[in-house]
Amino acid sequence: MSTSRSVAVWLVMSMIVGLALLQAWAGEDAARETTAAGSAAAAQGIPWRWYWDSGGWIMYALLALSIVALALVVYLFVVLRTGQIVPRPLRRELMEKIRSGALVDAGRACTYRPCPLSSVALAAVEHFRTLPTADPTLLKDVMEGEGARQADSIRGQPQYLLDVAAIAPMVGLFGTVWGMMQAFGAIGLNLERAQPVVLANGVAQALVTTVGGLIIAIPAMLFYAYFRRRAARMVSNLESASTEILTLLLSETKPLR
Repeated sequence: MSTSRSVAVWLVMSMIVGLALLQAWAGEDAARETTAAGSAAAAQGIPWRWYWDSGGWIMYALLALSIVALALVVYLFVVLRTGQIVPRPLRRELMEKIRSGALVDAGRACTYRPCPLSSVALAAVEHFRTLPTADPTLLKDVMEGEGARQADSIRGQPQYLLDVAAIAPMVGLFGTVWGMMQAFGAIGLNLERAQPVVLANGVAQALVTTVGGLIIAIPAMLFYAYFRRRAARMVSNLESASTEILTLLLSETKPLR
């Protein structure tokens, strides 16, 4: 399965689970929001549900972004691992088969275990099998071309988190502007409501969405920085394994089979 398709499937499944949880949460008993909520507000301050209701429909958009961000974090923890990029068993197997000259078996091993390393190794093996006396520079170019494509794919995966980190504050800011427009618009249409308390309450409610956007964006940015470094390390491992395969292919002197 390709990287983009894997990400799409992962996000769709996460959205379905998130929406199911949201529907279950929305179906709770409304009694929590009446007298009990009022007494909690007096005793402990503003209840958390007030923040959610103040944000309006923007909070649902932020909730969807938070689900996407969480799904991406879990997905990247699963995908950006040595076992998924440069599996050690596959690396050892390829080294053994190339040393013995069994390039057909090496290509078959790459087909059975799809991963970035197998893609680079398969491109080199197929080229070497087709042209056993090929120019070493041409073989190196073939491997570097496929390696660059795989490296771009690895480095590009954390970019989804960066997109979420950039979009979430903008959605929150949109909610803030929208809320302030409603607050000032209501005061403009009814001068009797033009009181500092009413205006302050409306602005406070509008700022809730900005806070929500930042709560999503800051962790997403931190995880992006972490996974960016992790992706760079995986690319370095892939380059090291590719160089080893190239060296073995160029030094191969045994008859191929």
